[in-house]
Amino acid sequence: MSILDTLLGRPLASEEDHEQRVGVAAGVPTFGLDALGSAAYGPEAALTILIPAGAAALAYVMPLSLTIIALLAIVYFSYRQTIDAYPRGGGSYTVASENLGRGLGLLAAAALMLDYLLDVGVGISTGVGALVSAVPKLGPHTLGICILILVILTVVNLRGVRESGILFMAPTYIFVACLLGVLGWGTTKALLGGGHPQPVVSPPHPSPHAIAAVSAWLLIRAFASGCTALTGVEAVSNGVMAFKDPNTKTARRTLTVIVVLLALFLAGIAHLTRVYGITATEPSSPGYQSLLSMITAAVAGKGSLYYITIASILVVLSLSANTAFADFPRLCRAIAEDGYLPRFFAIRGRRLVYTEGIFVLAILSGGILVIFGGVTDRLIPLFAIGAFLAFTLSQAGMVMHWRRTGGRRSKLYIVVNCAGAIATGCTVAIVLVAKFVDGAWITVLMIPLLIFLMRSVHQHYQRIAAESRVRRLHLVKEPPPVAIVPVSRWDRASEAALQFACSLTPEVQVLHIECPEEHGEQSSDGWQRQLEEATLGSEISPPTIVTLASPFRFITMPILEYVRNVEGKYPDRKVAVIVPELVSAHWYHYLLHNHRSTALKALLLVKGNHRIVVINVPWYLNS
Repeated sequence: MSILDTLLGRPLASEEDHEQRVGVAAGVPTFGLDALGSAAYGPEAALTILIPAGAAALAYVMPLSLTIIALLAIVYFSYRQTIDAYPRGGGSYTVASENLGRGLGLLAAAALMLDYLLDVGVGISTGVGALVSAVPKLGPHTLGICILILVILTVVNLRGVRESGILFMAPTYIFVACLLGVLGWGTTKALLGGGHPQPVVSPPHPSPHAIAAVSAWLLIRAFASGCTALTGVEAVSNGVMAFKDPNTKTARRTLTVIVVLLALFLAGIAHLTRVYGITATEPSSPGYQSLLSMITAAVAGKGSLYYITIASILVVLSLSANTAFADFPRLCRAIAEDGYLPRFFAIRGRRLVYTEGIFVLAILSGGILVIFGGVTDRLIPLFAIGAFLAFTLSQAGMVMHWRRTGGRRSKLYIVVNCAGAIATGCTVAIVLVAKFVDGAWITVLMIPLLIFLMRSVHQHYQRIAAESRVRRLHLVKEPPPVAIVPVSRWDRASEAALQFACSLTPEVQVLHIECPEEHGEQSSDGWQRQLEEATLGSEISPPTIVTLASPFRFITMPILEYVRNVEGKYPDRKVAVIVPELVSAHWYHYLLHNHRSTALKALLLVKGNHRIVVINVPWYLNS
């Protein structure tokens, strides 16, 4: 078994696709880690904005959370409809493209691509940041740990969707069980305590003196930050084809489980922060504690349950980037099939996953981690812009879809989707205004840039199609080409190239670049006589020796110039450059040889034209 098979698994045949599809149990960790993990930082992001309000902020926690949950419900019903209407996946991009036009479809695609890219960097760095806060000695190794997790996620996803889902099931469900247990236990204690439970470990008391009044603008900013809890909800609609048959039904069930769990998390966290009097602490302060850490300690103390829960939160936060690895390649596949991304994004690799999309996501997100040194908490609010922009376009597209297709419940669906489009559209505007100075301007610049790049790719493919289109096949007999065989010395490789050239055309030129200072080169004196003797008595015309002096020891450029001159002398014939090449059985042997043949072929292809043909004649060394 090769190293590649050990690392990534054996290659899978196309017929094995159905065996690689996931059910609800594996679908939740595959497509829901981002949404579930956002419960760890979404509510905390909202409460952090309310820190200046002091203890007064507690009165607004539940209304804000209920508003976000209501928005989640609207998005949920919209994406259930999207799954039914577009079972081949593609999510917001497909819906917007087919119903709102290609321009808005590309807008949705750019928003989602940016969202997934940020998801990887922020998800990993948030998990590692929480780990470092628990174990400060790991601080100097933050970036290294982030890159290590990124590599692990990349390798796991290269092994296939099913394997990643199965591998992440244990940490996902441990996290769900622990968090639901803490929230349920805390709620029970609150009910038994008449709404005023006694914390096991008292959280830091919020300052009774507010630094700032609770204004509408402060609440709007808190709502904008809290909306990061909804990122990742669209993931299931993008990957419908990854689910077991009936795939739409399985996808809907998976989406339902993810949304119900997320709603329970958000409601439970909001309730316990209010009844226990817990507010956020400044992330940069020395005594910083995460919101879930304070809730868990208040409910259960700092015993074994506390450490298991915190450990599960750290793992899920670090692995939440897996949602992007599952969805980004599928989104790129849909865009590539429409000709707006390079076509290799639509090709499945050895494990039936879109390998190039996984590699591109890993490289770009790795760049973000390196640029920010593994600390990307400032990018968290930018999640909501891409996600909610995609939500808005998807729901607006579904309105047009129901108007076009009709149906028994189409009017009800139109009302739901209209309400959703208005709600999420307003959210986009709120987040954009509230977070513009904090970095939302980056999104405003990046989305148009991505759209420009996608349109440029499409124009390139259109130009190729127009120039290469054949309306009617037309074959005629052409005169034989003029063959040029570059030779540095006579050996078996150059002999094989010359033999092939003579079988191709009667007009063969052996081109030798003479460099006096280069060791090991054979002189061209007497070559013509040798060629005439070699062809004596045969029907082969003796090739002509052409020697060019190169006082500056250049090799490839003199050959290119000579080939161009010959091409100009024979405007009605092709020029075939026959390149001999030595091929070794072992890769490390290539370190001992020059690579002039490779450089020459590349130069002839880049600087040549359709009348210059490059033919490679390999000579294989015995192993």
